[in-house]
Amino acid sequence: MLISEMVSAALQSIRANLFRGFLTMLGIIIGVGSVIAMVALGSGAQRAMDEQINALGASILTIRSGGTFSHGVNRNNVTLTVFDADALTADLTTVTAVTPETARRFQVKLGNKNQNIRIVGTRPNFASVHGYEIAIGKMFSLADDNSKRRVAVLGHAVAAKFDVLPSQLIDNTIHIKGIAFKVIGVFEEKGALGWQNSDEQIWIPLDTAIFRMFGLKTIEVVSVKVSPESTIEQAIVDIERVLRREHRILPGDNNDFSIGDPRQFFNVRQAATDVFAYLLASIAGISLIVGGIGIMNIMLVTVTERTREIGIRKALGATRLNILVQFLVEAMILCMIGGSVGILLGAGIATVMTTFIGWQTIVSPTAIGVAFLFSAGIGIFFGILPALKAARLDPIEALRYE
Repeated sequence: MLISEMVSAALQSIRANLFRGFLTMLGIIIGVGSVIAMVALGSGAQRAMDEQINALGASILTIRSGGTFSHGVNRNNVTLTVFDADALTADLTTVTAVTPETARRFQVKLGNKNQNIRIVGTRPNFASVHGYEIAIGKMFSLADDNSKRRVAVLGHAVAAKFDVLPSQLIDNTIHIKGIAFKVIGVFEEKGALGWQNSDEQIWIPLDTAIFRMFGLKTIEVVSVKVSPESTIEQAIVDIERVLRREHRILPGDNNDFSIGDPRQFFNVRQAATDVFAYLLASIAGISLIVGGIGIMNIMLVTVTERTREIGIRKALGATRLNILVQFLVEAMILCMIGGSVGILLGAGIATVMTTFIGWQTIVSPTAIGVAFLFSAGIGIFFGILPALKAARLDPIEALRYE
């Protein structure tokens, strides 16, 4: 019997019992659909993570004032100063840029509207270090910083808080903590990174923030961009050396600062994503196994129902191999049809998650191909027992079967 004839016979058998065939394929449909949706969600999460890494800067280290633990109490002392940032700039060859940052939340007034907004004092190189682009206007300059000028650059979403367009704020005056600032620029949309939405912040020159707004010479954060020729590990060693010298920390004493490597944060997130993916894969695998068992059960029933037909075919010259291949082909076609419907279901679920929930998903052609081949493999694995049973039937006993 030709393969084409076997496929035709299998399709006729499925059409003859269409509802039963659908119920048989349901486990495969759910399993494959789950796999496709899971892989799409995982791939989307990985791409979103890569985008965040690129947005944050994989080569940017964040130095923060460290906490000390004394008498059972965690004391978070602010220990970093502008002089630390200057020392890092002067002494380190493993970094290309150093930008200190300090921030507070203040009331910002425009016209008769007030908003509580995070104000960040920093140096002009903040934008280049963190990958910010100016959409309208310009970034404040080093001269603005040295002169303590009252100029501000707004995040993309700040204008919406005051129900105006970003372009309407350029060269306009806003009041921060009652002090007038001239808006000279607006950043392009950056999006939320971690727990803060950077588009809802306002940036002002560091010296302006320290001497006119905050009244403190300490800073919370120093961002360091590692040189492409150096490794992050080398940069961390150099940073520790300089800051321990500046803070007069004795050998053996703990640092009063901490150095944050963005890779640590994303490794934790990656581990959590992997656990979630393994959980979904386990659920999908169970569904596929249940679907495969359903295929095997129905094929065993089919062998019993078609015992007389098998006897006639053997009497007409069909070999055991012919019968074996025929029933394997039927099991494979059932699984492959179920797999195809499951792929469409999984792609549909991925589309729904992207459209209505806002999760980033990517339906991979590789995942589709693997899922399709895996469904065919399920058909072969769980179809082998019914096929062997059919192939081993005695033709005389099969012809007597009623």
